[in-house]
Amino acid sequence: MRSSDNFDRLHPPITPFARHRIDTGDGHNLYVEECGNPKGIPVIFLHGGPGSGISAMHRRMFDPARFRAILFDQRGSGQSRPFASVINNTTDHLVADMERIRNTLGIEKWLVFGGSWGATLALVYGIRHAGQCLGFILRGVFMGTKGEIDWFLYDMKRFYPEAWQRFANFIPIEERQDLLTAYTSRLMGEDANVAMAAAESWSAYENSCATLKAEMRGGGGRMALSLARMEAHYFCHDCFLPDHYIMDHIDRLNGIPAEIIQGRHDVICPPFSAHMLAERWQSADITFVDDAGHSAFEPGILSHLLAGLERVSRSV
Repeated sequence: MRSSDNFDRLHPPITPFARHRIDTGDGHNLYVEECGNPKGIPVIFLHGGPGSGISAMHRRMFDPARFRAILFDQRGSGQSRPFASVINNTTDHLVADMERIRNTLGIEKWLVFGGSWGATLALVYGIRHAGQCLGFILRGVFMGTKGEIDWFLYDMKRFYPEAWQRFANFIPIEERQDLLTAYTSRLMGEDANVAMAAAESWSAYENSCATLKAEMRGGGGRMALSLARMEAHYFCHDCFLPDHYIMDHIDRLNGIPAEIIQGRHDVICPPFSAHMLAERWQSADITFVDDAGHSAFEPGILSHLLAGLERVSRSV
């Protein structure tokens, strides 16, 4: 299937009917947009990374006649300000931001839709605010554990050795035993050129491992800085979660419908995590997509996401 065929499954391009700037009171200003039907089923979209930001393509996942879709750039990402800032930027802050958005927009309950890091944030939010969640649509499950972080930094080379070698070679050989510390020192340093080069290298590694079809890709420009800085920041702090936090509290979500869409060949977020989550979450259904990796826009993933969204929304 050609990628253009897959994108045909998306709804037509849409312009937000409202855009908001929400001051968090601690140095951040969030960009929030609403799309579709103001009286539709509320659904919040949580982007990945952390640090990747939202795009116009994400709006097109939601039927504009059926949903009131809320999308926002998480702290340090996209059009939120300050850009690429790690100050006052933790998982607790992002969960609080979601509640701030919900209350500001006058929404009682909403669907929660997220992939990769967005799935992590969706699950943590749900565990803490289950009463505000109508249901979940999750892709490429990542639960923020130390094991998953180490996998990203070192073990993806088992499947994408060329991409990992390029990633590692950016760092002098004497520092490669701790790639996270080595990259973080450059990403957070005062030399903007060095920080940008490190960000491009980090982002290129992730981009090159994101799809079933292996392809050495670049870093993606400006977004690379927010993506790499935010991911390194969160990884250095174990995603600001106790290890296995999500699995230790997942019972709080039993009874809330959920659809988990997982690429069978997702190397960035291996299927084991999604399977383990679905085994414990009694009201969740899981679909493994055999011809896909990590990206939401791969053949198979997108169609199952849209179908999963439809199934969960019918239950509310």
